[in-house]
Amino acid sequence: MSTQTPTADQTRAPLRRATAWLLSTAVAAVAVATVTTISQVLERFHWWAGFVLLPGALIAAAGGPWLLRGGARAVGGYVVTCVGALVFTVGTLLMLGAMGDGWPIMISLPAAFVAGTYLWRPEHPLLRGLHRTVAMLALLTVLLGFTFLVLRAGWFYPRSGWWGAFMMAAGLIVAGNGVEVARHRMPYRLSAATLAFGPAVLTFLLGLRFLRGW
Repeated sequence: MSTQTPTADQTRAPLRRATAWLLSTAVAAVAVATVTTISQVLERFHWWAGFVLLPGALIAAAGGPWLLRGGARAVGGYVVTCVGALVFTVGTLLMLGAMGDGWPIMISLPAAFVAGTYLWRPEHPLLRGLHRTVAMLALLTVLLGFTFLVLRAGWFYPRSGWWGAFMMAAGLIVAGNGVEVARHRMPYRLSAATLAFGPAVLTFLLGLRFLRGW
């Protein structure tokens, strides 16, 4: 009767999984402790916010091991980690009593997570172009949230219609990705590019109108 001897990778796999869980849990614990300490030092501690802060940290920690393992499971781990990070951020703002001024973070952070999905972009040129467009628009949304944050802080006061610049940038992003899709030799590339150019031109012109105050 023959027995199979476990390979080195099979022997180390449980150790790697345990290490990933311990690392994720440690990061979550440090994050919760840091936010709690800062809130106490600033005398802004709101104990009830812990019921949002702690679950968010645990959810993010649950996705960490999947994300570290890579492969197909990394996508699920990324989603779970992002959801946990969003809940944790809400808990942090509530703990510090900063939701009134910090709400633009809740625009930038989800958009940044959407942009991060481009790490798993598809191979097909059309789908990759669509994914790239969404990711670039998400990065533009990150900048929009940062702009709102700066405005809330009163660091500068832009002219009326400033949001038109973001609309123009969005139009350029869509049009640019339409050109990129059109250069690939594949069926329906011209139809896809045309569908991109129409909304892109309209958005750009509307943004220009708002920016110029026409």
